[in-house]
Amino acid sequence: MSFNTGLSGLHAANKQMDVTGNNIANVATTGFKSSRAEFADIYAASKLGTGQNSIGNGVNLATVSQQFTQGDVNGSGGILDMAIQGSGFFVQKGSDGSLAYTRSGAFRADKDGYITNNTGTSRLQGYAADADGKIIKRGLTDLQLNLSNLPPKASTKVDSTSNLNASERVIDQAAKPFNPTDTSTFTTQYSTTLYDAQGNAHPMVQYLVKTDGNKWNAYTLIDGRNPDGSAPTGTPSTPPVPSTLTFDGAGKLTSVVTAGVSDKILTITGWVPGTVTGGVWKANGATANPTGIAINIANTTQYNSATYRNPPFTDGYATGQITSLKIDGNGVLFATFSNQQSKAVGQISLASFNNEQGLQPGGSTTWRETFASGQPGYDAPQTGTLGSIKANALENSNVNLTNELVDLIKAQSNYQANAKTISTESTILKTLIQMS
Repeated sequence: MSFNTGLSGLHAANKQMDVTGNNIANVATTGFKSSRAEFADIYAASKLGTGQNSIGNGVNLATVSQQFTQGDVNGSGGILDMAIQGSGFFVQKGSDGSLAYTRSGAFRADKDGYITNNTGTSRLQGYAADADGKIIKRGLTDLQLNLSNLPPKASTKVDSTSNLNASERVIDQAAKPFNPTDTSTFTTQYSTTLYDAQGNAHPMVQYLVKTDGNKWNAYTLIDGRNPDGSAPTGTPSTPPVPSTLTFDGAGKLTSVVTAGVSDKILTITGWVPGTVTGGVWKANGATANPTGIAINIANTTQYNSATYRNPPFTDGYATGQITSLKIDGNGVLFATFSNQQSKAVGQISLASFNNEQGLQPGGSTTWRETFASGQPGYDAPQTGTLGSIKANALENSNVNLTNELVDLIKAQSNYQANAKTISTESTILKTLIQMS
């Protein structure tokens, strides 16, 4: 029986060295999780169980369990490199449609823009985004970077905060009618860039004229023309329609009247986009927003301080080319374009399991679902117990090299000791044979 006991010990020590050697070999493998050999003793038993003085029959390998502890997260600089800080697994789909789960975030984009693992054999799974950048959680899909240009958007609104200096002198418009080419006929001016449906930029200038103690006239020109394309000066010309801004004694805006209509939202309708070439204006064939452009001037004041205007906000923009990609902690992929716009193009999904120890290693630092692991739950990072995404970083192996070297020495000693057990048993047996 001692021979069998010693052989089982040799086998166990050999398995322990195999596991330790595998850990050491993968000390630099991204997303690798170390394993531990777990053993159980062996007893020969009858129907009535083992007796009080039973001697064991050795040891066997009970299981090899993986330790899903967090590895160190270090910056890598890769655009699509990602690390999970906390629990969860990236989800990958192979060419055969099967799903695999990994902690290795070394991803890249293939020729079609799909985000794949570093071997290009599996695609990263997540949630798609619609044309407006809204994440749609309708099930997992292959994440793809759309490298096409961002289509232009016609301006629909302008919003800003401004102040008109109450100490400015009044201009008599009967003596000095408004003329955009004569600075003495207006008090100040504000400029905003508008965009037509083709992405062409157009300067919109609002000229403000103080006509009374608490009244100002505002004239709006686009490309130096009236919104309908007619010339404000010269022959022939159409005098621009003013908007009258009235303030109370405390400098608060009380009303804005344009062509008899009172509203603090000045809506420009009938705009005909054009191009000025050599001082000659010509319609460019592009269209404007059909509902007009809403200019919010409700946040205009008249205080005795310098005239100013905060940077205006407008929702229109020109055509944009993708210039960079950013990934936030929630796993949302934001594309930034050359027109200073950005929008979400997708969101990474993470998987969680009730029993991570039940996962089956699949090679290439992946695991696969089994009956023991339970079905995966999918959701966005930082949802529930799922961890966050660290962009431009990778999770290192969680192998502690010092501990592994110590375990290797222990396994070697165990192997030698079990070998000594067999050698001793052989010597005793040889003595008995000689005595017979």
